Amino acid sequence: MKLFRHPPVVTSLKPSNHPYLTGAWTPLHEEVDAEDLEVIEGVVPTDIAGIYVRNTENQVHQPLGRHHPFDGDAMLHRIEFSNGRVRYGNRFVRTRCFAAEQEAGESLWGGLADPVSTAKRPGFGAHGAIKDSASTDVVVHAGKILATFYQCGEAYQIDPDTLEDLGVAPWAPIDGVSAHCKVDETTGELLFFNYSKHPPYMHYGVVGADGRLKSYVPVALPGPRLPHDMAFTEHYSILNDLPTFWDERLLERDIHAVRFHDSLPSRFAVIPRHGGAEDIRWFEAAPCYALHFVNAYEDGDEIVVDGYFQEEPTPGPLAEGAVAGHEHLMAYLDMHSFKSRLHRWRFNLRTGETVEQRLSDRIVEFGMMNARHAGKPYRYVYSVTAKPGWFLFNGFVKHDLLTGETTELMLEEGRYASEAPFAPRIGAVDEDDGYLISFVIDENRGTSECILVDAKDLAAGPVCRIALPHKISSGTHAVWADRSVVDTGRAD
Repeated sequence: MKLFRHPPVVTSLKPSNHPYLTGAWTPLHEEVDAEDLEVIEGVVPTDIAGIYVRNTENQVHQPLGRHHPFDGDAMLHRIEFSNGRVRYGNRFVRTRCFAAEQEAGESLWGGLADPVSTAKRPGFGAHGAIKDSASTDVVVHAGKILATFYQCGEAYQIDPDTLEDLGVAPWAPIDGVSAHCKVDETTGELLFFNYSKHPPYMHYGVVGADGRLKSYVPVALPGPRLPHDMAFTEHYSILNDLPTFWDERLLERDIHAVRFHDSLPSRFAVIPRHGGAEDIRWFEAAPCYALHFVNAYEDGDEIVVDGYFQEEPTPGPLAEGAVAGHEHLMAYLDMHSFKSRLHRWRFNLRTGETVEQRLSDRIVEFGMMNARHAGKPYRYVYSVTAKPGWFLFNGFVKHDLLTGETTELMLEEGRYASEAPFAPRIGAVDEDDGYLISFVIDENRGTSECILVDAKDLAAGPVCRIALPHKISSGTHAVWADRSVVDTGRAD
């Protein structure tokens, strides 16, 4: 392995027994570039070309208060596949908050679970008192990686080949950009939303393939809400107003406590992709919360949206298996506590009716699909399973939406995966002709690796395992971008 280490970052983090600062969540502070990685098992395929990028949470400084795993600083891990060769690199995202804390040598903001008064400086995003870490999501658009924060941060651009910091996206509005921007590979457009504590409480925007803002539309809500994701079809975008949001009475005292208002319906806004506020149509559905949507498409008069329906969005503290003092935190991060299952909503544009359907009884989340079918009818969803009581992924489930069948690949105890995007084979014809790709943290050996799994045969296990030069920390989202997508919009 050829390895180059970059100068270390400044850290004030102390040893801890916090469940999300240890084990698979142990922060990584090392930045490297590596080539000629060791292939532990199998052969690296020659029929894919592109990059896999994962965003991870890495707390750099000693927390000012209670620590939530989503407080950690963003570190992107990138691995490139080209003609059977692989190249790896990782970098912190140099947000303004990261730079400020590096200069100060300490934390300047509290975390998601801390009172507003904890912050030493004014905060960012919808919450208003926490740092913009850009550590939630990652996509590739207009020839750049885009890292975003779920509480609506500034949206940071990174070079997809060098991981060089390119600063805040020039089109990003003052109210920020939420995680889960959507890239339509057919048009090259990026669709995004944001939310805040002031009217109209939400906006929806479209950025062209050239990286320029094309539209920015107010979406009026009854009050502050906590939308986390959106969906799109060929002609429409779908936003949401779900009844899991900050307690309004406590919010008046600047206390950000999330409540499930189960007496309110879920509401979905359907807007033409390039439409205005006057074009929005609202549809009501059963009360729930949905962190993530997989895909949406048009079916005659209907908009079909698939995502993960949470039956108990605000669960009680874990009764068993939790680290003492962290019972409530661990429950809120546990799929088995909030009970997320693959679900379908149908919104009839002619009648205004909503029809709902459970697609699977499995407790799963973080679904991926073949991005070439985004916004269009599709057949396969690839979800992850989780270790009960923990925010750690321990397996993959392939859902065949045509037959209802599922197949799975479970990891051995102590091995934890990343969100696993679909990487199409070069020249692929079938929707599932390609690989699932994931980084795996092996707590048994204290290592990390990249695995590729044949999407047609999950049960067969990895077709190859590639050793990474260090053990990475866990995190949330990841993306695969074909080489053609990476190169789109880049200067010659």
